[in-house]
Amino acid sequence: MHNTASLLVLVFLAVTFIQSGYDKIFAWNDNVSWLKSHFEKTILKNQVPMALGIILLLEVLASVACLAGCVELLVNGGRTFGFYGAVISCITLIMLLLGQRLAKDYDGARTIAIYFIVAVLAVNWLG
Repeated sequence: MHNTASLLVLVFLAVTFIQSGYDKIFAWNDNVSWLKSHFEKTILKNQVPMALGIILLLEVLASVACLAGCVELLVNGGRTFGFYGAVISCITLIMLLLGQRLAKDYDGARTIAIYFIVAVLAVNWLG
């Protein structure tokens, strides 16, 4: 049962970050334009492309680790990759939360908090 919940949460995180990363890659310019206006009154206003690149890198790493964690959990019950995927997911979500708070987008921050709860559950279950 515990492995089933861990597997489901890892799939959830992988899907979340794969879709988000895909959107960033294939709509890069649109994302940069929107985020420049979103962060125009923050300390990130001149750092949007770099910050977006860092988030994209973390999302890809989280996705790969979560998917590897699913395989490891199914093959031998191992939890190492899944644990690291969950931790990277948490770090990514904290960075996203920081950005939303800086932009004073409290609804966006609230949404990220929901994802964070799921990621922390994964860290707890797989740790």
